[in-house]
Amino acid sequence: MNALPLDKMSRAEKVEALEALWQDLSREEDQMPSPAWHGDELAATQERVNSSAEAFVDWEAAKKELRKRFE
Repeated sequence: MNALPLDKMSRAEKVEALEALWQDLSREEDQMPSPAWHGDELAATQERVNSSAEAFVDWEAAKKELRKRFE
């Protein structure tokens, strides 16, 4: 195994190496399935987004509401 000289690499070089590793791993993504908890977390995130969708307000409507409050 070739070890990277992490202690001699700059932050930019480390990010570059990380990106190269990720790109290489992504070519064969079907050979490394995601763990079950990834699906669980995605479902929980989607549920949170769906349940809070009513909390989002159009930007123009939000500005009008704020202007009314501070008149």
